[in-house]
Amino acid sequence: MLSEGLLVSAPGKVILHGEHAVVHGKVALAVALNLRTFLRLQPHSNGKVGLNLPNIGIKRAWDVARLQHLDTSFLERGDITEKVEKLKEVAGLPEDCTDREHLAVLAFLYLFLSICRKQSALPSLDITVWSELPTGAGLGSSAAYSVCLAAALLTLCEEIPNPLKGGEAASRWTAEDLEVINQWAFQGERVIHGNPSGVDNAVSTWGGALRYQQGKISPLQRPPALKILLTNTKVPRSTKALVLGVRNRLLKFPEIVAPLLTSMDAISLECERVLGEMAAAPAPEHYLVLEELIDMNQHHLNALGVGHASLDQLCQVTMARGLHSKLTGAGGGGCGITLLRPGLEGPEVEATKQALTGCGFDCWETSIGAPGISIHTAASLDAPIRQALGGL
Repeated sequence: MLSEGLLVSAPGKVILHGEHAVVHGKVALAVALNLRTFLRLQPHSNGKVGLNLPNIGIKRAWDVARLQHLDTSFLERGDITEKVEKLKEVAGLPEDCTDREHLAVLAFLYLFLSICRKQSALPSLDITVWSELPTGAGLGSSAAYSVCLAAALLTLCEEIPNPLKGGEAASRWTAEDLEVINQWAFQGERVIHGNPSGVDNAVSTWGGALRYQQGKISPLQRPPALKILLTNTKVPRSTKALVLGVRNRLLKFPEIVAPLLTSMDAISLECERVLGEMAAAPAPEHYLVLEELIDMNQHHLNALGVGHASLDQLCQVTMARGLHSKLTGAGGGGCGITLLRPGLEGPEVEATKQALTGCGFDCWETSIGAPGISIHTAASLDAPIRQALGGL
């Protein structure tokens, strides 16, 4: 077992195209969002396992000796619901707790016990996780958390090798090791979500972009990282209600809505084609096509009934500055993305951000197509991140 500390990070995700259409068997394109979750793992010998999640105000610790004597055979049998109930007992949580904060604790315990119990003794350690991602915004924050946990614990227990060599600031695991990380992260996501699609943890593990259709996930040839503004309207919505609304509209107007979904599928496929060309040689005309696709998809999503006045406002503010935006995720509020063309001047971007924050929105300048799970030296991380992880 490794004795030194580990620092890892994983990206969030956004849906570029295919929202709602994917529920009806069409293609969706998911891309890694370069707002990242960072994890610090520090082994020690105080006989405790500590978990610190400063974003959500969670700080818990357990005695290693108590965990060591647990009958952990429940981790291998029964469905995920039974495992979650047993983990609540282990964590000392009430049976009726289902909030995101406590599920994050259970996901940690599940991965810690499942991965580390193969060792002769459970390790004593502290884990701190801090994220740039807002929680509950449909940006894959729980998947990035599960991917970071899986990567750090597997590396600690030498189930996969540490890829960071002397002199490197950051590194990534081999494709084979990434597959192991992804499989474990999916189990963490099951603890949190019950029946996840696997898209979020796959994007967070592999990075770049991937295509998803009817349960089949395949990575795209890595396109260049595209600069975007990510805007959170902060308008709450119910994904379940929005998905049901689209289904009802399809049943009511099949000859109108079915062609819309087919058209949205074609948008995803055309975007996939353009991103493939950009991977080889990006050109200005590619951005013009991407902007057109964004506009068309946003109109289709409005026609499906998943738009919102806040998202219309976002599109109007950016269009007034010659920029193109669409919702990402379920719609009905939530988040939107705005494509930033290369060569766009800093003051123009800043003015757009200020206009959006003036609407009461949160806004980040970031990129999509970012690298997946990575391991870092402390010196390679920005000072605010080191501070958030406990002052490295």
